[in-house]
Amino acid sequence: MSGAVVKLYHSTVFLVIFSSFVYNHLYVKIRPDDTLMTYKGYGGKFKYLTFWYFIIQTVYFGLCVANDLCGSNVRPSGRGERCRLQRWRDNFLATVVFPLGMFVVLTFWGIYAIDRELVYPKALDKVIPSWLNHIMHTTILPFLLVDKFLVYHQYPSRKAGFVTIMSLALLYLTWILWVAYYANIWVYPILKVLQPHQKVVFILAMLVLFVFLYLLGEFINKTIWGEERSHAQKKKKKSS
Repeated sequence: MSGAVVKLYHSTVFLVIFSSFVYNHLYVKIRPDDTLMTYKGYGGKFKYLTFWYFIIQTVYFGLCVANDLCGSNVRPSGRGERCRLQRWRDNFLATVVFPLGMFVVLTFWGIYAIDRELVYPKALDKVIPSWLNHIMHTTILPFLLVDKFLVYHQYPSRKAGFVTIMSLALLYLTWILWVAYYANIWVYPILKVLQPHQKVVFILAMLVLFVFLYLLGEFINKTIWGEERSHAQKKKKKSS
């Protein structure tokens, strides 16, 4: 895939996400609406994993644009070493951006399909425009898949990947449990209705899902780029 196409894609996605991020921040900040009290309460928007991911996704595509402009895009069949920006981009995508993004999409719409009140109460329809909801919870998936198809990402070791994504998951888990303890607010209504033993099972299942999604990202990467990588390795062996 030509470098111009990759640059155009990254720049376009970055502008869409960054503009939506700014709009979301200003919209919630200036709107005097009582329905926003839970959104503005203890922890504010930072209670929500979606908002964390909104920031992460914005930073990631900003990093992609910076790498396209002054970094490297070394493919398996290419020559040369990856620059520092490309290494950061690849590791960030592999260990955080892809698994967390897939987690947000699958868990949000999965629970929404069962009972939307457990994850996104209907009252929020008056607060958050539907298009912004889809940018936060739907477009993540095609953005990530197209990026994987257009751009080669070299994955770190599984140990490094698991440590990174599980550290992030446990950090967020600690945060929402603290919010529940300190402010008596369950960030997600589903955690409020579950019994203690059910909460444990649910949380463990979510942690397993994180691991699975990391492996899924690794598998997709190998499926798309594995043949090119194997050919490159064979050429190196012949030349040596």
